[in-house]
Amino acid sequence: MSTKAYYPISEIGAGKVGFSKTRSIIEAAFYGNNVVKVNTLKEAYELAKNSPGTVVTDMPVYRGEEFGLEKDAKVLLFNDGAVTGRYAAARRIKGEPGVDAAKLDKVAMDAVYETRWKTMYHAECFVGLDPEFMVKAHLLIPEGEENIMYNWMLNFQYMSDEYVKMYKNSKAVGDGKEPDIYIFSDPQWVPGNRPDVDYSCLSDPLTLCYFDTEQNCACILGMRYFGEHKKGTLTMAWAIANRNGYASCHGGQKEYTLADGSKYVASVFGLSGSGKSTLTHAKHDGKYPITVLHDDAFIINTDTCSSVALEPTYFDKTSDYPTGCPDNQYLLSAQNCSCTLDEEGKIQLVTEDIRNGNGRAIKSKLWSPNRVDKIDAPVNAIFWIMKDPTIPPVVKLKGSALASVMGATLATKTSTAERVAAGTDMNALRIVPYANPFRTYPLVNDYEKFKKLVEEKNVDCYIVNTGDFMGAKVKPADTLGILETIVEGRAKFEAWGPFEDIEIMYDWSGKTGDFTPNLQDKDYVAQLKNAMENRVQAVEDFATKKEGYDKLPDEALAALKKLVDEAASL
Repeated sequence: MSTKAYYPISEIGAGKVGFSKTRSIIEAAFYGNNVVKVNTLKEAYELAKNSPGTVVTDMPVYRGEEFGLEKDAKVLLFNDGAVTGRYAAARRIKGEPGVDAAKLDKVAMDAVYETRWKTMYHAECFVGLDPEFMVKAHLLIPEGEENIMYNWMLNFQYMSDEYVKMYKNSKAVGDGKEPDIYIFSDPQWVPGNRPDVDYSCLSDPLTLCYFDTEQNCACILGMRYFGEHKKGTLTMAWAIANRNGYASCHGGQKEYTLADGSKYVASVFGLSGSGKSTLTHAKHDGKYPITVLHDDAFIINTDTCSSVALEPTYFDKTSDYPTGCPDNQYLLSAQNCSCTLDEEGKIQLVTEDIRNGNGRAIKSKLWSPNRVDKIDAPVNAIFWIMKDPTIPPVVKLKGSALASVMGATLATKTSTAERVAAGTDMNALRIVPYANPFRTYPLVNDYEKFKKLVEEKNVDCYIVNTGDFMGAKVKPADTLGILETIVEGRAKFEAWGPFEDIEIMYDWSGKTGDFTPNLQDKDYVAQLKNAMENRVQAVEDFATKKEGYDKLPDEALAALKKLVDEAASL
């Protein structure tokens, strides 16, 4: 089996894999006499349907029996309260400098103790959809939070007969030494007032996402938003993948079949709202057969360059899908949306972020009829999606160090999927390495893996700007036209001014505006130079913050400084 659930007596004990202090605190809770095992998606649906506050809409789950539900299952809506996004400040990663594991372990111990008064549900699922990479995950969550459990089982792969057989025949990850993922969650948690528990280790005294990713376990406290449980699970799956020779990807991947029968595999990396889902699912007016791996979470084998999806379904924003939109036929559940009665008195979702920002829904695999769980063909290109107004709609990066460090300094804007501090400028650029704020290991691990893909596996690397270029909006038609030109081999990249390692495409199909950079414009040049300097500063900060935990090799900094010097020559 892919991850380990059962141990010979000789393998149990201090200092052995699967038996850290934090994991021991968390795993023991799963075996309490207050724990009820939820074995099927049908059970989870009934529990969620009858959970106080659930809205059972009159929207049927399309072909629900194919997903382990009853034929008459309905889309369930549940609203979380005031918090409708992820909260990065609550994350604590064991092993990172400045993280006091001793104090956090005591918080977890006390939280587990307090749940003895509650009925707890234990659910299981698989993360990873191919025998090459499948891991088993366990969730323990209290009565009253049935909708989180149901959504978690929908989002990942519930234990159907097909996937149970696949898992039994799957490859052992990490030579059989990787333990199952265990997640203890209590959204109802409030800190106690015990003198032996020090809550000063929390940035927010009411919330905590505590990860021991070396031992595949987590403790999530005071977090109602389902996205915390989704990304928390992916956090550990990505960490397992990273340890075992994969590049962990927060992005989308698709495979084009060209007229001559050849394959072109494109991977796009961006935060929520960057356009990664739009680019991943675009059908290009039927110009070529397309298969989609996933639009949010996958891994690339850095030896074979094949890719595996981690989730079967899609956790998408509902703001782009108004009530009555045909795509809503594929909804399985919804969160943080409103609802109303239609002319027939039936309950319908109100999906356009009227109630709050970041309304969400889980869509079934059927939404993308060209879905696959694995792409065997090697990846051809990486596209870093940025919203940097100094970067043209597309540039090509030469050299593996520059290609990888540009991913490490990916510039974007804050997503509405995140809970941020009051006064945060949502339009200000910020650096999110590889568009993955869920990394729990040193940044150099990602740097080396993406560098390997470019240097040893001849993967091309581009930056696409899906925001605006010096005030001119880059529209989806522009970006899709760029992708088509590159995929079809028609792209002509030329030297860009003094930059030796960046090439530009001056013409492409579908262009709706003038995006030609004017290197004679001193204001533009100054902004471009400043954007490059910000990246240099980010890499220098990686070397000093968190005691150098995320320091990159000197070659990465040198590649960026070269760009600054070239910009200064203009």
